Amino acid sequence: MKILIVEDEDKARDYMRKGLTEAGFIVDTAENGQDGLFYATEHHYDLILLDVMLPEMDGWQVMAAMNKQIHTPVIFLTAKGTVEDRIKGLELGADDYLVKPFSFAELLARVRTQLRRGSQQKLPDTLTLADLQLDIIKRRVERGGERIDLTNKEFNLLHLFLLHPGEVLTRTLIASRVWDMNFDSDTNVVDVAVKRLRQKIDAPFAQPLIHTVHGVGYRCEAER
Repeated sequence: MKILIVEDEDKARDYMRKGLTEAGFIVDTAENGQDGLFYATEHHYDLILLDVMLPEMDGWQVMAAMNKQIHTPVIFLTAKGTVEDRIKGLELGADDYLVKPFSFAELLARVRTQLRRGSQQKLPDTLTLADLQLDIIKRRVERGGERIDLTNKEFNLLHLFLLHPGEVLTRTLIASRVWDMNFDSDTNVVDVAVKRLRQKIDAPFAQPLIHTVHGVGYRCEAER
């Protein structure tokens, strides 16, 4: 699931991006209304978190412009908590309205609720491949009934693999999704992370699940 955060306050934007990334979402950010509108209309997102008080274009203007082009669910984020402001946001087409300051737990609950409504089905709490299970909510991994302890990055890397079983994921894509950075061919950060993940989820077991696609990247699959 991919989320766009449009927020001009650095601390708030980084707080939400970090939390949602750790919760397993793919997150893009924009610092002003014009950039937010560009991202929203040029890329596909499952949900947009939109601040009201933005430079260049405020959230009301962004929402009005988006309504002419896309129908992505939107949660307004604002310090303005008056009834009039909430009504205005909802009348413009927002799906929810969250007043600052808010806890991350509340934000995550609102995000999951909107995504469930948008997909018309419950988001899976557990991803499974062969005898490997990843619990997204509890951030717990087991294989063959045995608990496996992973770091945050290792968990997010495995989560990414299990969201795309059988697909070849390039090093560039992995770096952008897990580390939120552009891939540098001179660094081996992705290969090192995959090696460490393999040592935990593959090495102790008979059937390997993570496979190298030479010159491209990696694929997670239970090969026969």
